[in-house]
Amino acid sequence: MQWLRPPVRISRACAATAWWYALWWGGRLALCVAPRARQRWRRWIMRRWCRALCAAFAVRVEVVGTPPPPSALLVANHLGYLDILVLGSQVDAAFVSRADIARWPLIGPLARDFDTLFLVRERRRDLPAMNSQIAHTLGRGIGLVIFPEGTSHRGDTVHEFRPSLLAPAAEAGLAVWAACLSYRTAPGDPPASTHVCWWGNAPFGPHARALLRLRRIDARIEFLPRPERHSDRKQLAVRLRAAVLERFVPVA
Repeated sequence: MQWLRPPVRISRACAATAWWYALWWGGRLALCVAPRARQRWRRWIMRRWCRALCAAFAVRVEVVGTPPPPSALLVANHLGYLDILVLGSQVDAAFVSRADIARWPLIGPLARDFDTLFLVRERRRDLPAMNSQIAHTLGRGIGLVIFPEGTSHRGDTVHEFRPSLLAPAAEAGLAVWAACLSYRTAPGDPPASTHVCWWGNAPFGPHARALLRLRRIDARIEFLPRPERHSDRKQLAVRLRAAVLERFVPVA
């Protein structure tokens, strides 16, 4: 049965994407003269699209705590591409993502339509422009999710949080919320640390096929109860990492 799972699940995901994307464009056109209502419509569609994709890929999401307000800045540890679907199913927010995703077929245009900000992390000269975009997005009342570890990993710990993208929050004195992610696979399936977490030099295609063969993925999000504030971005990063690390459940 394993070989049947990827095509069946991809078919379900494509059908869900076509449905929710068509609804998004219908509402977008109908609300073209009401930007605030259009933004609420976008957030509603995004959550339900992510939930539909989680269902298509047999991802069960356990939520501990309460998601932050819709206009909040949220940080989380980063374990792989599945993080976006899992978090997107629960929060009203756009994402800061690696720049190459903008060039991916289908996924890139969808990400742009849902206010994703794209960052080339290796080019430090781009950080001021990215921080300006982050400040502008938050100023419009649009929530953002940032993965301050800078890269995904196998989920053995929470890596150091890079402070660069926290500068707008530190300078404006904004509250920054945090979430902690972890994954498990079904008994008898390969471990989540290699088949759900995407890290190292693992190519996307083979990893995605292996993930889709899993019987089930149990995702756990814990939203921390209190946000952090600090005028120094480095201290803010240290505090947020410590808060996430305290609640972190290592990926087996």
